[in-house]
Amino acid sequence: MANQVRDVVIMGTGPAGLTAAIYTGRTNLKPLVIDGVQPGGQLMITSEIENFPGFPSGIRGPELMEKFREQAARFDVEFALGNVREVDLSRKPFCLYLDDEREVLTRSLIIATGANARWLGLQSEEQYRGRGVSACATCDGFFFRDSEVFVIGGGDTAMEEALFLTRFARHVTVVHRRNEFRASKIMSLRAEKNEKISVELNQVVEEILGDGQKVTGIRLKNVVSGESNTHSCDGVFIAIGHSPNSGLFEGQLDIDEYGYIETAGSSSVTSVQGVFACGDVQDYTYRQAITAAGSGCKAALDAERYLESIR
Repeated sequence: MANQVRDVVIMGTGPAGLTAAIYTGRTNLKPLVIDGVQPGGQLMITSEIENFPGFPSGIRGPELMEKFREQAARFDVEFALGNVREVDLSRKPFCLYLDDEREVLTRSLIIATGANARWLGLQSEEQYRGRGVSACATCDGFFFRDSEVFVIGGGDTAMEEALFLTRFARHVTVVHRRNEFRASKIMSLRAEKNEKISVELNQVVEEILGDGQKVTGIRLKNVVSGESNTHSCDGVFIAIGHSPNSGLFEGQLDIDEYGYIETAGSSSVTSVQGVFACGDVQDYTYRQAITAAGSGCKAALDAERYLESIR
């Protein structure tokens, strides 16, 4: 792999990366796709997807990503397990250094590295992570059967987590720091109408409580009155959004104050010619599976046109 110069390398295997792989594969560019630390992206920890076109009864996230991958494999797409630890965009061809010491050279690069879950930053959160604190209801909800759990957040992610947890938990409390949710109306209404879900607005988490082995409660502070209240619970799910995985490109690409890779207009073109970004690593507005897939298509088309221009 070190001696071969690829036409296109794609970093990431979520909806954006695999869509880019399908399009570049069909045009005989023989793309190399590097899985990264979370093959399949965030949809691998998503339960039921109801709004992806073509699946009227819904589909589970991992199943959808497996279909993406199977489709890409039809078109001479090569997959490489591993993670990119360093990139050099100052030279052409670009050079990627994998964590197993392999080097990959490529004429164009499509970045589809997605985003990771955000945490509150509390010491107690870190202490009980994996022992009652989680950022993935799909992964861990089963372990909270007939339990009292709290979900922290006010967006669609928080609503989805809360609704999923009602399959297992006795009761779910959604905590949000503002006086109204920022989730879409349909998701907010679903949560509010569910008899197993209650809401704590204008509240922030002061501390996650435990006995040294597992979570036993949570202390909330009212941001209006300043009062603190302690609640018993068995689990706390953090659902406050995600941070784009753009750290590898700091100092090499234009990145905004929130960490998203900047692209020109509605294209996938970055500040370095021959480098393209798609999906959640550059989309701070929509962050949906379908928009990620669409941006992967754009990145593939942009890369194809670029390669044609340098031949």
